[in-house]
Amino acid sequence: MGILRLAHVDVAVTDLDLATAYYTEVIGMLEVARDEDSVYLKCWDEVDHHSLRLRYAPRVGFDQVSFKVQKEDDLAELENAVARFGLPVQRQSKGDSLGQGESIRFASPSGHVVELVHDVEKIGTTRGLLNPEMWHPDGDPGRPGVISPPRMDHLLLTAEEVGEATQFYMDVLGFRITEQLLDGNGHQMATWMERSHSPHDLAIVHGPNGGLHHFAYWLDDWDDVRDAADILAYNGIQLDVGPTRHGITRGSTIYFFDPLGTRNEVFTGGYRPDPDFPTITWTEDNIGRAVFYYEGELNERFMKVHT
Repeated sequence: MGILRLAHVDVAVTDLDLATAYYTEVIGMLEVARDEDSVYLKCWDEVDHHSLRLRYAPRVGFDQVSFKVQKEDDLAELENAVARFGLPVQRQSKGDSLGQGESIRFASPSGHVVELVHDVEKIGTTRGLLNPEMWHPDGDPGRPGVISPPRMDHLLLTAEEVGEATQFYMDVLGFRITEQLLDGNGHQMATWMERSHSPHDLAIVHGPNGGLHHFAYWLDDWDDVRDAADILAYNGIQLDVGPTRHGITRGSTIYFFDPLGTRNEVFTGGYRPDPDFPTITWTEDNIGRAVFYYEGELNERFMKVHT
């Protein structure tokens, strides 16, 4: 019951054509629709209408994150839970947003717009569901020069009060914390939370309210991460960190920037947390190894966020 997984991430861009070209021709996402101010994209193995919305705006920034809930009744239950917490909730009617039905929308305590939706249009994949091939040559793995991730994986948001933001997602929305980074006084500097039995669907790190640090694509193995590095270098894409490995989540990773400055990540590995998985704790004196296990330190650019 409740939230199943990430549905889509919505970001604002100042050049819709440039952003679309990057996400289709370098990342390898598929453009599925356009409207008056937005482009909607999905990865090759995603059946939902879209996992990324690019919206034209005068400045680059974060619009909202949308999570898929399991049942229609979950919307009403979670709407009541958010209202009891003291946050105003807006109901969105079917047709208000392209590719999905009724949803609820609210601003979290850290100032992020969060949407919950059950009815999502299923447009399928080029492989189909009956005796499918491993992939299809149009827009799927094997396209030369594109990364072609199979799906969107997670996102990391920033909050001035990490503990307060984390408690909201746990107590009200039912997320479960897998790992945390504590400062010298035992306060949470960052947390990693899940709903889909992955190391994290959502992470919160200390920073400005309403900020987006990055959103991440899943790749199947380390070879795919290495190939992604080659593709990024060939296309002159600015790397932030990697290829490397996290201590937290144990995932392999590269961080890099789209042409307008929004940070992306490709991610693989990690672990599958069981329902009784204990929270792993890292301390501030090990922050370098926690975030970048091989390097053992953070770089200054890594702290940049969009609000």
